[in-house]
Amino acid sequence: MRVLLIKTSSLGDVIHTLPALTDAIRAYPSIRFDWVVEEGFAEIPHWHPAVDQVIPVAIRRWRKNLFKTWRNGEWDDFKKRIHQRQYDLVLDAQGLLKSAWLTRGFKNVPVVGLSRQSAREPIASYFYDRQISVERDQHAVERTRQLFAQAIGYNLPKGIGQYSLNRESLALDGPQAPYLLFLHGTTWPSKHWPQEQWRALAEKLSGQNIAVRIPWGNDTEKARAEAIAAGLSHVRVLPKLNLTGVAAQIVGAQACVAVDTGLGHLAAALDIPCVSLYGPTLPGRIGAYGQGQVHLCATGPNAGLGDRHLDCFENLGAEQVLAALHPLLKVDRCTNSTVAETPPVKEAN
Repeated sequence: MRVLLIKTSSLGDVIHTLPALTDAIRAYPSIRFDWVVEEGFAEIPHWHPAVDQVIPVAIRRWRKNLFKTWRNGEWDDFKKRIHQRQYDLVLDAQGLLKSAWLTRGFKNVPVVGLSRQSAREPIASYFYDRQISVERDQHAVERTRQLFAQAIGYNLPKGIGQYSLNRESLALDGPQAPYLLFLHGTTWPSKHWPQEQWRALAEKLSGQNIAVRIPWGNDTEKARAEAIAAGLSHVRVLPKLNLTGVAAQIVGAQACVAVDTGLGHLAAALDIPCVSLYGPTLPGRIGAYGQGQVHLCATGPNAGLGDRHLDCFENLGAEQVLAALHPLLKVDRCTNSTVAETPPVKEAN
């Protein structure tokens, strides 16, 4: 069986789809997926054994200049590519108008997606030959697992979903001294944990001789990383890395501290313990999913409101994060190194 999967973005949503692929290949070992995904995230599907071909799409870039996209032939090239193979099923796991639009033009192939009551954008359901209802009030990983099980036809496995990523293939070469990773970059202004708190946490960890590495993805993040690390011998700002390079750093880390960001979900997918900090958002439906994941939620007056701009981290400081981080680490007093433990997901206020 060959399935064309459409799940284009965001980074967290793409990662949340991986356990459903694992369920499907365990139910049908010969099943293969071709995955339509935003070009910026195209590295990730390659990491899963159920994925055959990755088909990049550039909706984010194209919609900035639709006429240029039509004129330069990128849209036509994309449509030709997704119609090159014969599929048994086209599955839109996004549930948005932009993803449903990509399912147009398939003949004699069932197109399946979420029902009007289940999709984030109900209008998307009109593009599907078969609509599947999935309860909305549950984690995104479980919603996607249920969608795949109903669409393809197998019983949903019990227990926590498995990402099935090959950590060894992503790992850094050679032995690495123990370190923690700060995943500080995110999209909404309100999701950013204050820089002074990152700095305070870095100082506390450095004072305990615990090494910290800080990646960055743009000039603003680089400046923040350098300010956090300034003058601290145990804190290192990494060079600019692609997604695979950041994944390698995550695989090598003993644990991570993250805001609500796709890289925090990547840490969970790679089975690395992580303390994730939630301000305007709540982790119940979209939190980091996996073993060793701790969710710390802000308690300020604006916390959990979903506002992109209101500050809400005034009551979540470095001391609280450090206290949540320490149980994830086991200190070897003989070598003064840190070794990660992996307790189950838990939440704290």
